[in-house]
Amino acid sequence: MSEARTSHGGGTVVAVDIGGSGLRLQTYAGRPGPVLTAPGARVGAAGIDVAALVADARSLLGRAAGEDVSGGVPPEVVVWSMRGLLFLADRADVLRTVVEGLGARRTVVVSDAVAGLVGATGRVGPGAVVAAGTGAVAFGTDFDRQWRRVDGWGHVLGDAGSAASLGMAGLRAALRAHDGLTDGSAALLRAAADLLGAPEGWPRLVMTTADAPERLASVAPLVTAAAATDPVAHALCVQAGTDLAVSLLRAADGLTDPLLAATGGLLAAAPVAEALDAHLAEAGVVRSPAHGGALDGAVHLARHLRDTGGVPEHPAYLLLA
Repeated sequence: MSEARTSHGGGTVVAVDIGGSGLRLQTYAGRPGPVLTAPGARVGAAGIDVAALVADARSLLGRAAGEDVSGGVPPEVVVWSMRGLLFLADRADVLRTVVEGLGARRTVVVSDAVAGLVGATGRVGPGAVVAAGTGAVAFGTDFDRQWRRVDGWGHVLGDAGSAASLGMAGLRAALRAHDGLTDGSAALLRAAADLLGAPEGWPRLVMTTADAPERLASVAPLVTAAAATDPVAHALCVQAGTDLAVSLLRAADGLTDPLLAATGGLLAAAPVAEALDAHLAEAGVVRSPAHGGALDGAVHLARHLRDTGGVPEHPAYLLLA
């Protein structure tokens, strides 16, 4: 861990969270400021364009301060939470770019999995979280020796229990009904055809387009809606919830007295959430209500660093300058 520096206590902290839906920024100086937004990560052959994101964040900071941030007092702490930190960016380069671009006294670059955990549990302490959105990933840590990520491999290779995975399973069940196989779902075939058109066009929509995960995820609400009356759809929802629980339990394995939480829009579907909780109950575990998301976690980390002078570090998940 880097040597802790004396905190100024009441300085402004800035939290930035970059996910698939965009960049969100929030300041905190005695009370939280409004959440400001900008476009999300641009991914090219060289990975994520971090410089463009930092420029957007700098512009938002200028708006938040009512002036160009370069002419004002720099933030005490910036916490930069980013999806894709592990695979789509050079972490040291991200840290350098954020430090140079935003000029905070202390800067933290953190995986969105860590920020999501802190936001969900409301603390910097042992815990695990599974996030079930378009994709799915679980993460658990004691912020010391154990840092474990489970899944998050994308809709082709993993993301078990995600909206994209559930949507794909729903389309498979629909196509089995289309082909006259007994384990298909005629209800899902009708619903998916209304949404996506004729089945003959589905492969192109979900295999060759850049927004394939989102297309698949758009089918998930059809599956959860049909679950009340269609046994095939219900079974798919149960499998999704069970998959999420398995990932969460693995992420928490080995932690002492962890808080466990789950986040993401898919958990609004009762059969998915019920299956998740049922599998956790079989393991003797009850999840805690999620306090917030990754932006909340970034704010919490920023305030923690400002007020205590340090945060736990990890070469892959949490870098400090």
